[in-house]
Amino acid sequence: MTPEAAFSLANALVLPQWILMAVAPRWSVTQWLTRTLTIPMVLAVMYIFYLFSGDSSLDFGSFSTLQGVMSLLGSGQKGVALAGWIHYLAFDLVAGSWILRDGHERGIRHWLLIPCLFGCFMLGPTGLLLYGVIRLIASRVDSTRTSPQKSN
Repeated sequence: MTPEAAFSLANALVLPQWILMAVAPRWSVTQWLTRTLTIPMVLAVMYIFYLFSGDSSLDFGSFSTLQGVMSLLGSGQKGVALAGWIHYLAFDLVAGSWILRDGHERGIRHWLLIPCLFGCFMLGPTGLLLYGVIRLIASRVDSTRTSPQKSN
């Protein structure tokens, strides 16, 4: 498979799960996908293949400096660039799956999770940070509801 075709396939693989997490979060298929992380696992296989095959001559020392990472990603090696993109897709989906599961376990309303999921889909850590803020606020609201009221 060409890197261009693999890029399209990787993008196409993640989109249905993101949509399901937003619009059908309690459907058994959605819950299964978020529990098993099947799509990120498929992406992991693609990641390994494109990172270590083809035109990739990976220098692990490149990861130790910003200049090295810039050189690695800007080297024109399609396999390395594709692996980097697949890395983002996989881990953003793992984070989104965790947000959905954790939010539902904590009783956070789904409509509050949707912006977090969208943020995670588009900007990775931004959605995770937003969820962290919502989770913190929700836990404080819950603790004030369950703590006994002082009487005079």
